[in-house]
Amino acid sequence: MADSPVSCCAPSTGSAAAAPRPRATPAAAPAPGAPAGRPRTAGLVDVPAGTFAMGYDGPLANPGEGEGPVRDVTLPAYRIGSTTVTNQQFATFVKATGHVTEAERTGWSFVFHLLVADPAAVRGRAAGSEWWLGVDGADWRHPHGPGSDAGRMAQHPVVHVSAQDAEAYCAWAGVRLPTEAEWERAARGGLEGALYPWGDEHPESLRTPPATIWRGEFPVRHDDGRGAIGTVPVKSHRPNGLGLHQASGNVWEWTADPWSLDGRVVDDDLRVRRGGSYLCHDSYCNRYRVSARDHNRLDDHTGNIGFRVAADAA
Repeated sequence: MADSPVSCCAPSTGSAAAAPRPRATPAAAPAPGAPAGRPRTAGLVDVPAGTFAMGYDGPLANPGEGEGPVRDVTLPAYRIGSTTVTNQQFATFVKATGHVTEAERTGWSFVFHLLVADPAAVRGRAAGSEWWLGVDGADWRHPHGPGSDAGRMAQHPVVHVSAQDAEAYCAWAGVRLPTEAEWERAARGGLEGALYPWGDEHPESLRTPPATIWRGEFPVRHDDGRGAIGTVPVKSHRPNGLGLHQASGNVWEWTADPWSLDGRVVDDDLRVRRGGSYLCHDSYCNRYRVSARDHNRLDDHTGNIGFRVAADAA
């Protein structure tokens, strides 16, 4: 296996700085199947067949991350979630299947330092990204660790889910993860070559914020007028031209593709994620642009990674 490049914005749960302590492992969950009464794939929008200009090679590109060159990509018609999967939707899946997530099996996950609900649950920091704390008991049910409750955040995106957890949800719901090309075409909303889902205007230049990103001095001061940090409900901002909400910011989104550079797969155990998160800031991570890319291991899970689903055209 090739050496794994360092990931921006979301640490790997394989980090030695926060290695898990020995603990009991929950019983294995039943394999996700297609139980009677599984939910319809509601909330999908149609993307017509066509060709679009994928990628970016301008001055904002992150070196070595494969955004460019700009190239024409042709896709058949498909459908994609108008929002990322919510806590409520994921709870329905877990209730139906008994699925146990990677974070629950591991017993801990990474939480942004200003969001930790119980400091006593902290086990360590991520080396090089000390604002990420390994927190015992952090998982999709407890997004900020013990003392937090996803049930009170029903319309927020589910987080602390690995790519494998996302694929289990998709198998149950009769959908799939979008490919990287599908994700980018839909995120562009029909705006050819634009930097963001809404156009080329920097989000901080607009009167009404079009995305949930970090505003202020990262990672210590956040000034967005809400008086809060972290995720927001999935329809908190206007959709783009194709009907996608928050393809920029809020949470990173898993895709179906392995991490590749120049058309070559770097590592089959690394999966591309797209869209940026509530922690993206120009001083640290400008990856809330529609062409920006990043990656994590298939089994990684943090408090700023979720997913949206896709399907072939009806």
